[in-house]
This record gives sequence, C-alpha cells and structure tokens, in this order.
Amino acid sequence: MDLQISGKRALVSGSTKGIGFAIACELAREGAQVVINGRTVSAVADAVARLKAAIPAAEVQGIAADLATAEGCQSLFAACPQADILVNNLGIFDPVPFEAIADSEWQRFFDVNVMSGVRLARHYLPAMKVANWGRIVFISSESGINTPGEMVHYGMTKSAQLAVSRGLAQSCAGTGVTVNAVLPGPTRSEGVADFFGKLAADSGISLDEMERRFFAEGRPSSILKRMIDPAEVAALVAYVCSARAAATTGAALRVEGGIVSTIC
Repeated sequence: MDLQISGKRALVSGSTKGIGFAIACELAREGAQVVINGRTVSAVADAVARLKAAIPAAEVQGIAADLATAEGCQSLFAACPQADILVNNLGIFDPVPFEAIADSEWQRFFDVNVMSGVRLARHYLPAMKVANWGRIVFISSESGINTPGEMVHYGMTKSAQLAVSRGLAQSCAGTGVTVNAVLPGPTRSEGVADFFGKLAADSGISLDEMERRFFAEGRPSSILKRMIDPAEVAALVAYVCSARAAATTGAALRVEGGIVSTIC
C-alpha cells in the first residue's frame, strides 16, 4: 500500500530508540523526510547512522534538543521550522508508589510527556492549517485509559494526551489536518526490556518467566499475552500519518494487544 507521504517532512520526538525509532524507520521507508530527535548529540548521531544503514535511500536529519523545556523546543524549531507530520512520541515512565511521588516528579512527567507535545503542536499546526494538510499523532498508552496503580503520574500524563489530541482535532474541523492518539500496550523497547531484565534478575527467574507473570498478574486482560514489538506500533502510526487516513481524526487508536476490555 502506497501511503502517499513521499517527500513529506516528518518530525518524530524522542526517536533515538524504541517506538520512536521504529516509527522514524517506517516513515522513512515510505519516502518521508524524517527528523530524528533526542537529548544528546551522540544518541542522535547513532540513531541517524542506524536508520541510514537500514534504509540507505532515507532522507534523515538529526536534531539534539531537550524537548521537556521551552528552550529546547525553541532550538528544535530553529533547526526544523516546518513539518508536515508531527509524531509526539517523547515520553518517560517509572514505577513508583503513589505516596512516594514528589511534587517535582509530577511536574517532570507533565513537562516531558505532555508539554513537549503541546509546544510542538502549537508551533507546527498553524502552517499545516495554511497548507490544508498535516498529521499530528500523540503516542499515548493503554495506561491513559487503565491508570496503573504502580505509576499514577505516568497514567495521568497519558490521559492528558488523549484530551489534548481530541481537542486539537476539533480545532482543525473542516481542514485537511488530522490529529489522533495511538495507544500502545507494553512494548519491548530498550527501556522496558532493561526494566524487565532487572526485575527478572532480582527475582531469580528467567526473562520469559517474568514476562509470563506480568501478563498473568499485572495485565491479565491482555489477549495478546506477550510484549508488542515496536515495529507493530510503528505500522499503525505510519498509516495514521498517511494520506490514506484522511478520514481518521479525533480518534484514540489502540495497539495494546486487547488489554483494554471495553469496546469503545
């Protein structure tokens, strides 16, 4: 299927690894001019090199900027003033008991997971409206619907992304700009793999057994019963970013393996 985004400029925040990198690769395969973002020059350079090695014909630019801050966003805007496709993927997670989450951590999670996407969308949306074409995607999570007791602050930010996405979509009514949220489930990104590896080592069990226990006890409603591959999330995101998805907007699209048990 031709997604009809060849030549479109696509910015993917937090894209040096994991889901973000997989999305950048998928968009590059479809011919988009991809902008990879991360906090450090070394991480960005490494990601650009890996993408070019995987897709030699890819047009890719790397921009190091900490998008959790207004200053970092401004430096990115200077290097990338325009984008046809914006994927707000940047995000952090950390399992912490509710009573132990300090005010500063609530603010940090909100700045990284929510305000980065708000600032980027606020900058790129006006030109998209003028062009009458654009795609904005927020990478939320099933935790935005099923707030996890072990990381309430994370779930809060993912719910906030759903609200921002829906409101922005309504503000684009009658235009060729779509805004959607994509909700992955537990995904085998580098950060999650490292986290589960540590849990397995601390418990004296194999990684496979730790994953089995997680889905049996932590996410028992999962139909998939396994970790999702980042490429499986990226495939849906690439479609949502495409010209073929013109009638999909204001939606919260799930790629979470059936963890969310409600139909709508």
